[in-house]
Amino acid sequence: MKEKGIEKTIKEYLTSIGAYWIKIHGSSYTPSGIPDIIVCWKGKFFGIEVKRTGALNEQSEKQRIHERNIRKAGGVYILVDTLEDVKKEIYNE
Repeated sequence: MKEKGIEKTIKEYLTSIGAYWIKIHGSSYTPSGIPDIIVCWKGKFFGIEVKRTGALNEQSEKQRIHERNIRKAGGVYILVDTLEDVKKEIYNE
């Protein structure tokens, strides 16, 4: 599945469970590598980086830097290519 389709199902799901989320649109005003979706749910911060199906190994170095910084600050960084990955991670926290 394409990244946009996966993102859409994730956003719909996050809305259905009452999570606060924002979609980050890359532009010349946003730093490179920021996760695609920023989420707050049950008092926890999640940065979700969405990849197309089968492309989890295509994380950029700038995305890895954000992953390390989010985890260092106590947040959760999730690299996903399915909605099920998101559900598994947010319910584990």
